[in-house]
Amino acid sequence: MKLGMPLVKLARQYCAETLAAEVAALPAAAWLPHPGRLPGNDAVPLITPAGQVSNGFSGPMAPTEALRQCPYITEILADLGAVWGRSRLMGLAPGAVVPEHVDVGYYWRTHIRIHIPVVTNPGVAFSCDRETVHMAPGECWLFDSFCLHNVRNDGDQKRVHLVLDTVGGEKLWGLIAEAKTMGRDAQPVQRIAPGSVAPVPLAYEQVNLPAVMSVWEVRCHIDFLLAQCADTEARGAIAARLEQFANAWGALWAQYGTAAAGLPAYRRLIGDVQRDLQRLEAQRMLLPNNVPFDRALAELVFMVAAPDAASPVAAAA
Repeated sequence: MKLGMPLVKLARQYCAETLAAEVAALPAAAWLPHPGRLPGNDAVPLITPAGQVSNGFSGPMAPTEALRQCPYITEILADLGAVWGRSRLMGLAPGAVVPEHVDVGYYWRTHIRIHIPVVTNPGVAFSCDRETVHMAPGECWLFDSFCLHNVRNDGDQKRVHLVLDTVGGEKLWGLIAEAKTMGRDAQPVQRIAPGSVAPVPLAYEQVNLPAVMSVWEVRCHIDFLLAQCADTEARGAIAARLEQFANAWGALWAQYGTAAAGLPAYRRLIGDVQRDLQRLEAQRMLLPNNVPFDRALAELVFMVAAPDAASPVAAAA
């Protein structure tokens, strides 16, 4: 999610020793290789679609058996007060990296990623938009995933972070607003000891992917991307073509809504506008994070607005 600043540290300190003990108690078989096969990257799924052991990120979410074995992690989730999406323990071996990249997909338009270090060392560095920090055990950090970011483990031991994905919640958004206003060093940090959080039912995502994207959401994503582009003649032509596309989508939305009968017409509109955007060289127009405009638009809108069974998004769901 675009946060408006590269890194945000919440006024929370969790017990790193308790977290480390819970992680150490998990069986070795709980760790899965990175879905992209990045060397030295692995993870334990904690919240997944239907609570199954997978790397899925869409569909009704539920806790896995691994999360049920981690009562303090469950307390942390309750303390932060949010609706939870895909969440994991993420490992990074000595010498391993997460290469520099930007998260521009539909999922990342609405989701915040929280990092809570469990096991780390001074050689671990997290960089986002030219700012680099070392996150200490038990701290609670967020970052702007729409900026270029990367992670390095130059130490001699495996790094493990608790990584929580969420669309937020009233309490969490309050903590974020306070952190952004006060800054990292001015906040009074609250220490959350094991057993200090009253047990409450956790909220899990049940809806995170549209059957068909509404015209209002289509316009929202288009406006979000166009607002970040310089006002040039090329941008004007691209914006005009996308306005035509949104108007046509609105007409189909009024006719079909989310009915399956409208899918062929929705998909024809997407194919037509993609061809026109290629002719207008939308791939040459860059966002401030150096992502080509057409790639961001494809991942935010075209791949998701009316997905078919063969699309990557539908397959993940």
